[in-house]
Amino acid sequence: MGRGIVPRRGRPGDEQVVAVSAGVAPDDGDDANVPTDPRPERDPRPPTLAVVVSLAAAAVASLAALIAAPTGGALLAAATVGLLAGALRRSHRVLSWAAGIGVVGLAVAGYRGGGVEALLVGGVALAVAWDAADHGLSVGEQVGREARTGRNVAVHAGTTLLAGALSVGVVYGVYLAAAGSQPVAALALLLFGAVALASALR
Repeated sequence: MGRGIVPRRGRPGDEQVVAVSAGVAPDDGDDANVPTDPRPERDPRPPTLAVVVSLAAAAVASLAALIAAPTGGALLAAATVGLLAGALRRSHRVLSWAAGIGVVGLAVAGYRGGGVEALLVGGVALAVAWDAADHGLSVGEQVGREARTGRNVAVHAGTTLLAGALSVGVVYGVYLAAAGSQPVAALALLLFGAVALASALR
């Protein structure tokens, strides 16, 4: 054990010598030159509300397609899984592939004689599901998941739902007036409604 050093009178540098001898390194002020950022790193994942809205709408689309035709419902269920995977992987391409699988599912359900009402509901729900997921990715990339985006996501989803409902209303009205119960005409009108809805959304 070393003997403690007693500072001498009249010599101001002795106190620093005592500190060094005790094993305490002096602060040379170098830490002040290191830049520090108190802000946390931004989370680029999509907002939770956007993911929930997308999955809920996809579930409605799957149920509608299942009512129309079981095969179509199975394809819409696969599309729902794809939408979730696209949101988790933050991939617009995966979302597009999932939406494409959903459209194929609706087409198969229509080909197998599914009800027009169920197909139209499934089409609108699928459009809302894909648009909510895609918008959520964009919001997450721009402002981050922790930002207050609930109102933006809700308004965007509501606008998409309103545009889809109006488009479907027009399509279904024309179908009742002109096509009756002809399945080929129903599919043609459904395709026209999908194109009109896509134009309104983009």
